[in-house]
Amino acid sequence: MAKRKLVLVGNGMAGVNCIEHILKLSPESFDITIFGAEPYPNYNRIQLSYVLQGNSGIKDIILNDWDWYEKNHIKLHAGHKVTRIDTKNKCVYTDTGLTEYYDDLILATGSNPFMLPLPGADLEGVMAYRDIKDCETMIEASKKYKKAAVIGGGLLGLEAARGLLNLGMQVDVVHIFPNLMERQLDPIAGQLLQRELEKQGMNFLLEKQTEAILGRKRVKGLKFKDGSKIEADLVVMAVGIRPNVALAKESKIKINRGIVVNDYLETNIPNVYAVGECAEHRGIVYGLVAPLYEQGAVLAKRICGVKTEPYQGSVVSTKLKVSGVDVFSAGEFMDQPDTVALRYQDDFNGIYKKVLLRNNKVVGAVLFGDTSDGARLFQMIRAGADVSEVKEMFAGAQGNQSQPAVASVADLSDDELICGCNGVTKGTIVKAIQEQGLETVEQVKGCTGASRSCGGCKPLVESILQYTLGDQFQAVEKEPICSCTTLSRDEVVEEIRSKHLTTVKEVMHVLDWSNKEGCSKCRPALNYYLGMIWPEEHQDERDSRFVNERLHANIQNDGTYSVVPRIYGGVTSPEQLRRIADVAEKYHARMVKITGGQRIDLLGIKKEDLPKVWAELEMPSGYAYGKALRTVKTCVGADFCRFGTQNSIQMGIDMEKRFERLWTPHKVKMAVSACPRNCAESGIKDVGVVGVDGGWEIYVGGNGGVQLRAAELLVKVKTPEEVLEWSAAFLQYYRESAKYLERTSHWVERVGLKKIKEVLSDPETRKSLIERLDQALAVTKDPWKEAIKDQQLRSLFEKVNIPNTIGN
Repeated sequence: MAKRKLVLVGNGMAGVNCIEHILKLSPESFDITIFGAEPYPNYNRIQLSYVLQGNSGIKDIILNDWDWYEKNHIKLHAGHKVTRIDTKNKCVYTDTGLTEYYDDLILATGSNPFMLPLPGADLEGVMAYRDIKDCETMIEASKKYKKAAVIGGGLLGLEAARGLLNLGMQVDVVHIFPNLMERQLDPIAGQLLQRELEKQGMNFLLEKQTEAILGRKRVKGLKFKDGSKIEADLVVMAVGIRPNVALAKESKIKINRGIVVNDYLETNIPNVYAVGECAEHRGIVYGLVAPLYEQGAVLAKRICGVKTEPYQGSVVSTKLKVSGVDVFSAGEFMDQPDTVALRYQDDFNGIYKKVLLRNNKVVGAVLFGDTSDGARLFQMIRAGADVSEVKEMFAGAQGNQSQPAVASVADLSDDELICGCNGVTKGTIVKAIQEQGLETVEQVKGCTGASRSCGGCKPLVESILQYTLGDQFQAVEKEPICSCTTLSRDEVVEEIRSKHLTTVKEVMHVLDWSNKEGCSKCRPALNYYLGMIWPEEHQDERDSRFVNERLHANIQNDGTYSVVPRIYGGVTSPEQLRRIADVAEKYHARMVKITGGQRIDLLGIKKEDLPKVWAELEMPSGYAYGKALRTVKTCVGADFCRFGTQNSIQMGIDMEKRFERLWTPHKVKMAVSACPRNCAESGIKDVGVVGVDGGWEIYVGGNGGVQLRAAELLVKVKTPEEVLEWSAAFLQYYRESAKYLERTSHWVERVGLKKIKEVLSDPETRKSLIERLDQALAVTKDPWKEAIKDQQLRSLFEKVNIPNTIGN
């Protein structure tokens, strides 16, 4: 039997989701062709904000990659726009000259952003925010310009504003209404959201109506109807969308606001269907993904000839994370004369809940800050649940203000909807876990589609995993970085990146630290993470460093200090030795000691003499006090030793000069031995290099301290240049993924040498890591040299009076 030719116009989420259903129902019945105007496979438009914010690349938001189309024998014409439909001869034509006949045609042309018809709307720098190309345009603009204005305080506008903040731009959000997200939130929730976003750096101009966009060739600003003006180098319009009906209109397919369809998504033309944002059903056009997927499921069954209930419209719910803040809205959310409301508000924890009732039935809800009850409330709204269930929920919240009530997954019925976007119920997830042996959220997503779109249901999916697997569930342990917060290291780093936080105070304020001043554990950690993530923006905060790093010397048990100048590879000169001797004598050093790292230590220096000591030494600090490279120990090498195979001294000097001044999560010690006899103790260093015939072996993760750990072989290379390359990549990977104050020995054990090898074995990854390391080193300077030059240290030491509470 010949296959029917099925053509889909539109390669977006709604249309391709319908094709996925068709492939499950009748995989051998259709010869499928898809036309997409963009040059990409099907991607998740909901997650465009992550691309704009820099948290994801295009490949990270792809839903169906190129291989998926090939595997399912789908002919994809990406970058081809359908311009005409001949409904009489059942044929479509593209702007590139392609022609394709069909037996069944699905229109999923989506929607277009609405651009306000303002004077100046055609200026360079005025744009919408709708697709990957828009993201790329904004990213490029941020490299040249610094002031942006977003017109529209809805979800799309706020996502654009957050992304522009991450790109380093100053952002004004212009909104004609008095509250944000007025289509999803009531005034109280809107005001709470505004308060949170202002903490992140957004500036809001509410109840402002734009009259004109200013500029000649490129936009320069906005003028409002009240006469006020603002400057702007970039204007993003996010004021709404309109169904893309141009193709249907030209083809004599019935349209109103959208392409008019019946309860089976059929248009007025036989064998022509419409689904998604372009479709109008019973006078309603939906812009959220869940209704579009519900439409697709009905349409797929209709096309495949499978009996199905008609599509009768959708109860709309929105569960989102707006710029890091959880919000939920479903059904009716604005108070009406015939409704009553149950409210719970906890300003201290930033939580607000409201449930609307009509005739004792649940008709709508708004949640802010804690959306864990969203799935359960959505089911209540759909079922018209009685008020008694909601009263129990609110009673639990008020009885325990520190932990508002969370619906237990054990209490949810199997038909409760967990993932509204993809229509996945609790029963479907539980069955998949039990029958497929799923153990992670990612596996559940791949198998069922739950959390595949907006990701808002991930916590609930994880709870179902835990509930279903019981003792077999392996949760990822979450260790807060200190007692001032419940956030882990990875969560803090992610928030710093996503919210573009650049100071310790800003991190504590935005992330709601319980101790607003922080503690001796988190302040140095935050200072390090900020410097690691934003090396060119973050100004090192000396007050957030340990005492030894603030004073550039190791405090001793009698209150004096130990000064260790850097001696590269243990090699010095008569001139350096004379300076060291003169300084030791002049400032009454109690002892001059050769250290285990082949350096000279001046012990017993008074605090007030430290600036003069460094000035007269005219040598860089050896960072014997710092969470940085301490020393590179070397043996005498092939030039002197009869067993030596390589020039270990020069290699050690090159490594020390390459990595000095590099701040790391903990102290780093290195060594270079010229042969496997390991006279420099390379086998117990953070990075140990051993010369062998024809090359070098690099060992990592060693520790010669209390917890002795032998280093493990990372790689064998041939040249000194490769030693520096691999060592640099290893150090940067350690810098970016280790917890603060985690030695490489513990980090290698936690991450696993196999994983580290996999990451570093890719030349492009090594190159990228080294570029970021060089970026960090480019902005570092010898702190003593700068401080002495600017004559700032004397006043610093007069102010500093810190007890000896932190060791070396």
